[in-house]
Amino acid sequence: MKVVLLAGGLGTRLTEETEIRPKPMVEIGGRPILWHIMKHYAHYGFQEFFVALGYKGEYIKRYFMDYYTLNGSMTLDLATGLVQPQAKECEDWKLHLIDTGVQTNTGGRLKRLEPYLGDETFAITYGDGVSNIDLQRLLEFHKSHGKWVTVSAVRPPARFGGLVIEGDLVANFTEKPQAGEGWINGGFLIMEPQVFKYLNNDSAGLEVELLERLAADGQLAAYRHYDFWQCMDTLRDKYHLESFWQSGNPPWKVWEY
Repeated sequence: MKVVLLAGGLGTRLTEETEIRPKPMVEIGGRPILWHIMKHYAHYGFQEFFVALGYKGEYIKRYFMDYYTLNGSMTLDLATGLVQPQAKECEDWKLHLIDTGVQTNTGGRLKRLEPYLGDETFAITYGDGVSNIDLQRLLEFHKSHGKWVTVSAVRPPARFGGLVIEGDLVANFTEKPQAGEGWINGGFLIMEPQVFKYLNNDSAGLEVELLERLAADGQLAAYRHYDFWQCMDTLRDKYHLESFWQSGNPPWKVWEY
């Protein structure tokens, strides 16, 4: 199944990092968060990616061109200029790096990919969030209900400690409990090609023009994910994800290597 990765936004809430690179290329554990997302999909057999580029898209192109070329060992003959790869090991991915415009909105980026996606079911997610969602179960759920779109519903991690107060005393303190505000769109969507008729131009948003209208038309289903999910909106989020990685057991790392 083809996977669309939205990787063209400005990342305005992470300007400390995104002044020099696009947000999906901000690194966690020495690898771009986009790489982590792709490793997650590939673990479940999704290995063809359509990356919707915009802001600093050349950075992403350059990274993946170098990724193959520089991966593993090599022998260089400086007299002849011959380069011979040695013991090259690289992921079995197929990447389509598609320029979708610097100012294009999320729905508009998807619309520009319509000629590449054809009449098939496809997956799509944002380039700044990681999770341990079982993507095969997500796909099975999508096929079971017959709606045009399935969104992964998650509960966001709370940013502050929770207090239970009785009188003037704190009866219970919970450090960063799971948020109680309800479910939110966590990305990791499965879509049918019928969705393209909801998207008209570059200004279309994925949430307003597409998801809200699909919900109104009874064509949007929710797959509830109760385990780990975390977006990277701010520098604080980046540090939080980095601490997970440095712990040696990041909860979104479902792959073996």
